Amino acid sequence: MSLGQHLIELRRRLMWAALALVVGMVVAFFITDPVIYLITEPIRVVAETQGEEGKVEFMYQTITGPFDMRLRISFAIGILISAPIWIWQIWAFIMPGLTRKEIRYTIGFMAAAVPLFFAGCYVGLLIMPHVVELMATFVPQGGAQFYDALFYYDFVFKLLVVVGVAFILPVFLVAMNLAGIMSGRAILKGWRVAVLIAVIFAALATPAADVVSMLMLAGILVVLFFAAAGLSMLFDRRKAKRQAEFLPPEAAA
Repeated sequence: MSLGQHLIELRRRLMWAALALVVGMVVAFFITDPVIYLITEPIRVVAETQGEEGKVEFMYQTITGPFDMRLRISFAIGILISAPIWIWQIWAFIMPGLTRKEIRYTIGFMAAAVPLFFAGCYVGLLIMPHVVELMATFVPQGGAQFYDALFYYDFVFKLLVVVGVAFILPVFLVAMNLAGIMSGRAILKGWRVAVLIAVIFAALATPAADVVSMLMLAGILVVLFFAAAGLSMLFDRRKAKRQAEFLPPEAAA
């Protein structure tokens, strides 16, 4: 294909991906109410806890604030709903230029990264209420706390994304090993740093008083790291075995 044909193909793929995103956003717009109710549950818990001692409200500072928040939620959910279509469009555009080996690696990477990302988002959703409730304890007696809707949504969205990305970092380690950048032994040698980072991240993402949640999140991240290191060492062993089979007897000796 010529450059012009590639550009035409890219435009066609982007149009289908954009159309799928728009349809996903329209569908998601009608389910924003239960999503808003779910992510604002911690605010209702804080309001019940403080009672008459403080004032807790979920507010919009602008006239278009409620619509803007629903639009942001629709966009985030729309990306998830339309993911199979736009991922396929991207994949269909780049696949003809990949070798069979690269195609296998890409499929394996996606098959591992996507479930881990959603698992991380789910764990972040479990952690989020504890973080909100903990921060509310720092409000002085007689003080009032007002949660701006858009800032609150940004906090929840970023927390879910950060925890989700943390769960797929071990997949990137395996990808770096397959690319020949890092060996399995080199990954395993950094286990002390990995454990320290996992504990610090879990401590920052969970309330200080909730030790069980912190240990659970840190434990999951550590297990994923060692699983990535073990899998990388297995790949290195298989690679070394294949190379030994192709070496001449004199070189092997």
